[in-house]
Amino acid sequence: MELQRKIRVLVVDDSAIVRKILTEALSSEPDIEIVGSAPDPFVARDKILSLKPDVMTLDIEMPRMDGLSFLRKIMRYHPIPVLIISSLGQASSRAAVEALQAGAVEVLAKPDGPYSVGELRDSLAAKIRIAAVSKVRRPQEDAPVTHAPLTVAPLASVPRRSPVSMIAIGASTGGTEAIQEVLTHMPSNSPPIVIVQHIPAVFSKAFADRLNGLCKIEVKEAQEGDQVLPGRALIAPGGFHMLVRKHMDGLRVGLSGTLPPVCYQRPAVDVLFQSLAETVGPTIVAAVLTGMGSDGAQGLATLKKTGAHTIAQDEASCVVFGMPREAIRLGCVDSILPLTRVADGILRWC
Repeated sequence: MELQRKIRVLVVDDSAIVRKILTEALSSEPDIEIVGSAPDPFVARDKILSLKPDVMTLDIEMPRMDGLSFLRKIMRYHPIPVLIISSLGQASSRAAVEALQAGAVEVLAKPDGPYSVGELRDSLAAKIRIAAVSKVRRPQEDAPVTHAPLTVAPLASVPRRSPVSMIAIGASTGGTEAIQEVLTHMPSNSPPIVIVQHIPAVFSKAFADRLNGLCKIEVKEAQEGDQVLPGRALIAPGGFHMLVRKHMDGLRVGLSGTLPPVCYQRPAVDVLFQSLAETVGPTIVAAVLTGMGSDGAQGLATLKKTGAHTIAQDEASCVVFGMPREAIRLGCVDSILPLTRVADGILRWC
Protein backbone atom coordinates (compact mmCIF):
# COMPACT_ATOMS: atom_id res chain seq x y z
CA MET A 1 0.00 0.00 0.00
CA GLU A 2 1.34 3.44 -0.94
CA LEU A 3 2.17 5.65 2.02
CA GLN A 4 0.54 9.08 2.20
CA ARG A 5 2.94 11.86 1.27
CA LYS A 6 4.14 13.96 4.17
CA ILE A 7 3.28 17.66 4.46
CA ARG A 8 6.42 19.56 3.42
CA VAL A 9 7.09 22.60 5.61
CA LEU A 10 9.50 25.52 5.18
CA VAL A 11 10.33 27.47 8.37
CA VAL A 12 11.17 31.17 7.88
CA ASP A 13 12.44 33.10 10.91
CA ASP A 14 15.50 35.26 11.56
CA SER A 15 16.06 33.61 14.97
CA ALA A 16 18.11 30.40 14.86
CA ILE A 17 16.64 29.46 18.26
CA VAL A 18 13.07 29.77 17.01
CA ARG A 19 13.88 27.81 13.86
CA LYS A 20 15.31 25.06 16.06
CA ILE A 21 12.26 25.09 18.39
CA LEU A 22 9.82 24.81 15.51
CA THR A 23 11.79 22.07 13.81
CA GLU A 24 12.04 20.04 17.02
CA ALA A 25 8.36 20.60 17.81
CA LEU A 26 7.44 18.94 14.51
CA SER A 27 10.17 16.29 14.36
CA SER A 28 8.03 13.56 15.92
CA GLU A 29 5.00 14.14 13.67
CA PRO A 30 4.77 11.20 11.26
CA ASP A 31 2.91 13.16 8.58
CA ILE A 32 4.98 16.36 8.63
CA GLU A 33 8.47 16.94 7.24
CA ILE A 34 10.62 20.06 7.66
CA VAL A 35 12.20 20.37 4.23
CA GLY A 36 14.18 23.51 4.99
CA SER A 37 14.51 26.78 6.87
CA ALA A 38 15.44 30.34 6.01
CA PRO A 39 16.61 33.36 8.07
CA ASP A 40 15.00 35.96 5.80
CA PRO A 41 12.61 36.34 2.85
CA PHE A 42 15.36 36.47 0.23
CA VAL A 43 16.68 33.04 1.20
CA ALA A 44 13.09 31.83 1.63
CA ARG A 45 12.17 32.90 -1.90
CA ASP A 46 14.83 30.66 -3.41
CA LYS A 47 13.90 27.73 -1.15
CA ILE A 48 10.23 27.99 -2.04
CA LEU A 49 11.16 27.55 -5.70
CA SER A 50 13.65 24.72 -5.13
CA LEU A 51 11.96 22.79 -2.29
CA LYS A 52 8.29 23.33 -3.24
CA PRO A 53 6.91 23.27 0.32
CA ASP A 54 3.23 22.61 0.99
CA VAL A 55 3.12 25.05 3.93
CA MET A 56 5.38 27.88 5.09
CA THR A 57 5.69 29.24 8.63
CA LEU A 58 6.59 32.92 8.60
CA ASP A 59 7.84 35.44 11.14
CA ILE A 60 6.70 39.06 10.92
CA GLU A 61 9.78 40.96 12.11
CA MET A 62 12.82 40.06 10.00
CA PRO A 63 15.80 41.88 8.45
CA ARG A 64 16.02 42.93 4.79
CA MET A 65 12.26 42.52 4.29
CA ASP A 66 9.47 42.22 6.88
CA GLY A 67 7.25 39.16 6.84
CA LEU A 68 4.09 41.07 5.92
CA SER A 69 5.64 42.54 2.77
CA PHE A 70 7.02 39.12 1.85
CA LEU A 71 3.63 37.50 2.40
CA ARG A 72 1.95 39.96 0.04
CA LYS A 73 4.53 39.20 -2.66
CA ILE A 74 4.17 35.46 -2.16
CA MET A 75 0.38 35.61 -2.37
CA ARG A 76 0.61 37.60 -5.58
CA TYR A 77 3.27 35.64 -7.43
CA HIS A 78 3.55 32.16 -5.85
CA PRO A 79 0.68 31.58 -3.39
CA ILE A 80 1.07 28.80 -0.83
CA PRO A 81 -0.55 28.27 2.60
CA VAL A 82 1.24 30.41 5.17
CA LEU A 83 1.14 30.10 8.96
CA ILE A 84 2.20 33.29 10.76
CA ILE A 85 4.22 32.80 13.96
CA SER A 86 4.53 36.21 15.57
CA SER A 87 5.74 37.79 18.78
CA LEU A 88 3.16 39.24 21.17
CA GLY A 89 4.13 42.91 20.96
CA GLN A 90 1.41 45.39 20.03
CA ALA A 91 2.94 46.29 16.67
CA SER A 92 3.57 42.63 15.81
CA SER A 93 0.01 41.72 16.80
CA ARG A 94 -1.40 44.34 14.45
CA ALA A 95 0.86 43.13 11.65
CA ALA A 96 -0.16 39.51 12.29
CA VAL A 97 -3.83 40.44 11.90
CA GLU A 98 -2.99 42.29 8.68
CA ALA A 99 -1.25 39.12 7.52
CA LEU A 100 -4.47 37.16 7.99
CA GLN A 101 -6.23 39.71 5.81
CA ALA A 102 -3.41 39.40 3.26
CA GLY A 103 -3.97 35.67 2.85
CA ALA A 104 -2.24 33.88 5.75
CA VAL A 105 -4.20 30.86 6.97
CA GLU A 106 -3.55 31.06 10.71
CA VAL A 107 -1.55 32.94 13.33
CA LEU A 108 0.28 31.56 16.38
CA ALA A 109 2.19 33.25 19.20
CA LYS A 110 5.96 32.85 18.94
CA PRO A 111 7.74 30.99 21.75
CA ASP A 112 10.04 33.16 23.88
CA GLY A 113 12.93 30.71 24.11
CA PRO A 114 14.03 27.09 23.98
CA TYR A 115 12.06 26.14 27.10
CA SER A 116 8.78 27.87 26.27
CA VAL A 117 7.38 25.46 23.68
CA GLY A 118 4.50 24.52 26.02
CA GLU A 119 1.32 23.92 24.04
CA LEU A 120 2.98 25.02 20.81
CA ARG A 121 3.94 21.45 19.93
CA ASP A 122 0.35 20.22 19.53
CA SER A 123 -1.16 23.44 18.21
CA LEU A 124 1.57 23.98 15.60
CA ALA A 125 1.14 20.52 14.09
CA ALA A 126 -2.65 20.91 14.03
CA LYS A 127 -2.43 24.33 12.37
CA ILE A 128 -0.03 23.02 9.72
CA ARG A 129 -2.44 20.19 8.89
CA ILE A 130 -5.26 22.73 8.55
CA ALA A 131 -3.13 24.97 6.36
CA ALA A 132 -2.21 22.05 4.10
CA VAL A 133 -5.87 21.40 3.19
CA SER A 134 -7.02 25.03 3.09
CA LYS A 135 -7.78 27.05 -0.02
CA VAL A 136 -5.10 29.59 -0.82
CA ARG A 137 -6.58 33.04 -1.36
CA ARG A 138 -5.14 35.71 -3.63
CA PRO A 139 -6.21 38.96 -1.94
CA GLN A 140 -6.62 42.01 -4.13
CA GLU A 141 -4.14 44.85 -3.84
CA ASP A 142 -4.65 46.97 -0.74
CA ALA A 143 -7.42 49.47 -1.31
CA PRO A 144 -10.07 51.28 0.70
CA VAL A 145 -12.87 48.97 1.75
CA THR A 146 -15.85 49.65 -0.49
CA HIS A 147 -18.94 47.61 -1.26
CA ALA A 148 -21.73 47.69 -3.75
CA PRO A 149 -25.09 48.43 -2.17
CA LEU A 150 -26.86 45.38 -0.84
CA THR A 151 -30.11 44.31 -2.44
CA VAL A 152 -32.33 43.62 0.56
CA ALA A 153 -35.57 41.74 0.04
CA PRO A 154 -38.75 43.79 0.47
CA LEU A 155 -40.68 43.11 3.66
CA ALA A 156 -43.41 41.29 1.79
CA SER A 157 -40.99 38.53 0.78
CA VAL A 158 -39.84 37.81 4.33
CA PRO A 159 -42.04 35.68 6.61
CA ARG A 160 -43.71 37.55 9.46
CA ARG A 161 -41.82 36.98 12.68
CA SER A 162 -40.59 38.71 15.81
CA PRO A 163 -38.06 41.52 15.25
CA VAL A 164 -34.44 40.34 15.25
CA SER A 165 -32.81 41.31 18.55
CA MET A 166 -29.29 40.04 17.91
CA ILE A 167 -26.85 38.70 15.31
CA ALA A 168 -24.41 35.93 16.26
CA ILE A 169 -21.42 34.81 14.17
CA GLY A 170 -18.91 31.99 14.61
CA ALA A 171 -15.79 31.35 12.52
CA SER A 172 -12.32 29.84 12.56
CA THR A 173 -9.76 29.34 9.77
CA GLY A 174 -10.26 32.07 7.19
CA GLY A 175 -12.73 33.78 9.50
CA THR A 176 -10.95 37.08 9.95
CA GLU A 177 -11.50 37.97 6.30
CA ALA A 178 -15.02 36.50 6.31
CA ILE A 179 -16.04 38.48 9.41
CA GLN A 180 -14.64 41.66 7.88
CA GLU A 181 -16.71 41.04 4.75
CA VAL A 182 -19.87 40.71 6.84
CA LEU A 183 -19.30 43.50 9.34
CA THR A 184 -18.32 46.14 6.78
CA HIS A 185 -21.80 45.70 5.30
CA MET A 186 -23.58 46.29 8.60
CA PRO A 187 -25.39 49.66 8.92
CA SER A 188 -24.71 51.85 11.94
CA ASN A 189 -28.10 50.96 13.44
CA SER A 190 -27.74 47.19 13.06
CA PRO A 191 -28.90 44.90 15.87
CA PRO A 192 -26.25 43.94 18.46
CA ILE A 193 -23.64 41.51 17.12
CA VAL A 194 -21.67 38.94 19.12
CA ILE A 195 -18.79 37.04 17.52
CA VAL A 196 -16.51 34.12 18.28
CA GLN A 197 -13.46 33.86 16.04
CA HIS A 198 -10.88 31.21 16.94
CA ILE A 199 -7.81 33.36 17.48
CA PRO A 200 -5.02 33.37 20.07
CA ALA A 201 -5.08 35.74 23.03
CA VAL A 202 -3.57 39.20 22.33
CA PHE A 203 -4.31 38.96 18.60
CA SER A 204 -8.06 39.24 19.20
CA LYS A 205 -7.79 42.87 20.36
CA ALA A 206 -5.74 43.84 17.31
CA PHE A 207 -8.35 42.12 15.14
CA ALA A 208 -11.23 44.00 16.79
CA ASP A 209 -9.38 47.33 16.65
CA ARG A 210 -8.70 46.91 12.94
CA LEU A 211 -12.35 46.18 12.19
CA ASN A 212 -13.44 49.14 14.29
CA GLY A 213 -11.57 51.39 11.88
CA LEU A 214 -13.24 49.83 8.83
CA CYS A 215 -16.88 49.49 9.90
CA LYS A 216 -19.83 51.84 10.39
CA ILE A 217 -20.61 50.03 13.65
CA GLU A 218 -18.46 49.97 16.79
CA VAL A 219 -16.32 46.84 16.99
CA LYS A 220 -14.46 45.97 20.18
CA GLU A 221 -12.88 43.07 21.99
CA ALA A 222 -15.43 42.06 24.62
CA GLN A 223 -14.78 42.76 28.29
CA GLU A 224 -16.60 41.29 31.26
CA GLY A 225 -19.96 43.03 31.67
CA ASP A 226 -20.00 44.81 28.31
CA GLN A 227 -23.52 45.76 27.27
CA VAL A 228 -24.95 44.16 24.14
CA LEU A 229 -26.11 47.22 22.21
CA PRO A 230 -27.40 48.11 18.73
CA GLY A 231 -24.64 49.31 16.43
CA ARG A 232 -21.98 47.40 18.40
CA ALA A 233 -20.13 44.15 17.65
CA LEU A 234 -18.37 42.36 20.51
CA ILE A 235 -15.61 39.87 19.67
CA ALA A 236 -14.69 37.21 22.22
CA PRO A 237 -11.13 37.64 23.51
CA GLY A 238 -8.70 34.83 22.76
CA GLY A 239 -8.52 32.34 25.63
CA PHE A 240 -11.97 33.18 27.03
CA HIS A 241 -15.40 31.71 26.41
CA MET A 242 -18.04 34.42 25.86
CA LEU A 243 -21.64 34.06 27.05
CA VAL A 244 -24.62 36.43 26.91
CA ARG A 245 -26.50 36.86 30.19
CA LYS A 246 -29.61 38.72 31.32
CA HIS A 247 -29.20 41.65 33.71
CA MET A 248 -31.58 44.19 35.18
CA ASP A 249 -30.56 46.73 32.53
CA GLY A 250 -30.54 44.34 29.57
CA LEU A 251 -28.11 41.85 28.11
CA ARG A 252 -24.41 41.80 28.98
CA VAL A 253 -21.54 39.47 28.09
CA GLY A 254 -19.74 37.28 30.58
CA LEU A 255 -16.27 35.86 30.03
CA SER A 256 -14.72 32.68 31.41
CA GLY A 257 -11.11 31.57 31.22
CA THR A 258 -11.73 28.58 33.48
CA LEU A 259 -14.49 26.69 31.66
CA PRO A 260 -12.84 23.88 29.69
CA PRO A 261 -12.34 24.18 25.93
CA VAL A 262 -15.20 22.95 23.74
CA CYS A 263 -14.26 21.29 20.45
CA TYR A 264 -10.68 22.01 21.54
CA GLN A 265 -11.44 25.75 21.46
CA ARG A 266 -11.68 28.59 23.94
CA PRO A 267 -13.49 30.73 22.94
CA ALA A 268 -15.94 28.28 21.41
CA VAL A 269 -18.85 29.14 19.14
CA ASP A 270 -20.97 26.44 20.77
CA VAL A 271 -20.67 28.09 24.20
CA LEU A 272 -21.85 31.45 22.84
CA PHE A 273 -24.70 29.93 20.81
CA GLN A 274 -25.92 27.79 23.71
CA SER A 275 -26.05 30.84 25.98
CA LEU A 276 -28.01 32.75 23.34
CA ALA A 277 -30.51 29.90 23.04
CA GLU A 278 -31.17 30.24 26.78
CA THR A 279 -31.32 34.05 26.95
CA VAL A 280 -32.56 35.31 23.57
CA GLY A 281 -33.89 32.36 21.57
CA PRO A 282 -36.01 32.87 18.46
CA THR A 283 -35.12 36.51 17.74
CA ILE A 284 -31.54 35.58 16.76
CA VAL A 285 -29.95 35.38 13.32
CA ALA A 286 -26.90 33.12 13.66
CA ALA A 287 -24.24 32.35 11.06
CA VAL A 288 -21.45 29.77 10.96
CA LEU A 289 -18.63 30.81 8.64
CA THR A 290 -15.44 29.20 7.35
CA GLY A 291 -13.41 27.06 9.73
CA MET A 292 -11.96 23.64 10.53
CA GLY A 293 -13.77 21.26 12.87
CA SER A 294 -17.33 21.12 14.16
CA ASP A 295 -17.51 24.01 16.63
CA GLY A 296 -20.80 25.89 16.27
CA ALA A 297 -22.83 23.06 14.73
CA GLN A 298 -24.45 21.85 17.95
CA GLY A 299 -25.04 25.39 19.16
CA LEU A 300 -26.63 26.34 15.84
CA ALA A 301 -28.90 23.30 16.09
CA THR A 302 -30.00 24.40 19.56
CA LEU A 303 -30.71 27.92 18.31
CA LYS A 304 -32.67 26.50 15.38
CA LYS A 305 -34.93 24.59 17.80
CA THR A 306 -35.82 27.88 19.54
CA GLY A 307 -36.93 29.37 16.20
CA ALA A 308 -33.80 31.33 15.32
CA HIS A 309 -32.87 31.84 11.65
CA THR A 310 -29.62 30.07 10.78
CA ILE A 311 -27.06 30.62 8.01
CA ALA A 312 -23.98 28.69 6.84
CA GLN A 313 -21.30 29.89 4.44
CA ASP A 314 -21.14 27.79 1.27
CA GLU A 315 -18.25 25.48 0.44
CA ALA A 316 -17.00 27.39 -2.59
CA SER A 317 -16.30 30.58 -0.63
CA CYS A 318 -14.86 28.90 2.51
CA VAL A 319 -11.13 28.66 3.16
CA VAL A 320 -12.00 25.49 5.12
CA PHE A 321 -15.53 24.08 4.91
CA GLY A 322 -15.47 22.04 8.14
CA MET A 323 -17.67 24.07 10.50
CA PRO A 324 -20.40 24.98 7.99
CA ARG A 325 -20.41 21.41 6.65
CA GLU A 326 -21.03 19.97 10.11
CA ALA A 327 -23.90 22.40 10.72
CA ILE A 328 -25.45 21.52 7.36
CA ARG A 329 -25.03 17.81 8.12
CA LEU A 330 -27.11 18.27 11.29
CA GLY A 331 -29.95 19.71 9.21
CA CYS A 332 -30.09 22.94 11.23
CA VAL A 333 -29.27 25.47 8.48
CA ASP A 334 -31.97 27.60 6.87
CA SER A 335 -29.76 29.32 4.28
CA ILE A 336 -26.46 28.28 2.64
CA LEU A 337 -24.89 31.39 1.14
CA PRO A 338 -21.63 32.51 -0.50
CA LEU A 339 -19.65 34.86 1.70
CA THR A 340 -20.55 37.90 -0.39
CA ARG A 341 -24.25 37.26 0.32
CA VAL A 342 -24.07 36.45 4.05
CA ALA A 343 -24.55 40.06 5.17
CA ASP A 344 -27.48 40.38 2.75
CA GLY A 345 -28.94 37.17 4.15
CA ILE A 346 -28.65 38.48 7.70
CA LEU A 347 -30.15 41.87 6.88
CA ARG A 348 -33.15 40.29 5.15
CA TRP A 349 -34.25 39.12 8.59
CA CYS A 350 -33.53 42.36 10.45
